[in-house]
Amino acid sequence: MFNIVLVEPEIPQNTGNISRTCACTGSALHIVKPMGFEITDAKLKRAGLDYWDKLDLTYYEDLDDFFEKTRGRYFYLSKKAKACYSDIKFADGDYLLFGKETKGLPEKLVFDNPESALRIPMAQGLRSLNLSNTVALVLYEALRQNGFKGLV
Repeated sequence: MFNIVLVEPEIPQNTGNISRTCACTGSALHIVKPMGFEITDAKLKRAGLDYWDKLDLTYYEDLDDFFEKTRGRYFYLSKKAKACYSDIKFADGDYLLFGKETKGLPEKLVFDNPESALRIPMAQGLRSLNLSNTVALVLYEALRQNGFKGLV
C-alpha cells in the first residue's frame, strides 16, 4: 500500500478526485491540516465522497504531527526538485507528499531532502500540473514498478 499525503489541500475537487484514486488503488490518504474547505463541501462530494467509506484516511493537525505519527520513506513532490519521479524505485509503504495547490510543499522540506525530492518534467515557464493529475501520475508509476500488486 502506498501513502498519499496532502499537505494543506485547498481545492475540494482535487481532494475528492485524489480520494477516489486512493480508494481505487488501495492507497492510504493522509491529510495534513489546515484545509481550505470543509469535508462536507458539495464539490468534494461530487468529486469522490461516494468512495469515502472505502478510503483509508488519516488527518493530522500539522506536519510535525504527521512526522511524529508516521515512519517510512518519504518522497517530496515539487517542481523545485532536481530528481525525476521516474528515476526512483518506489517500495510498498512509501509516503508521497504533495503540497497545497497555490504554494506547493514548504521549501525547507524540498531543499533539506534533495535525495528524496522529486519533480515531474514539464514545459519551461509553466506553473504546474493539476494536483490530482500529479498524484495519479506518480502513484501509478509506483504501482507499475511494483507490478500493480493487489489490483485487477
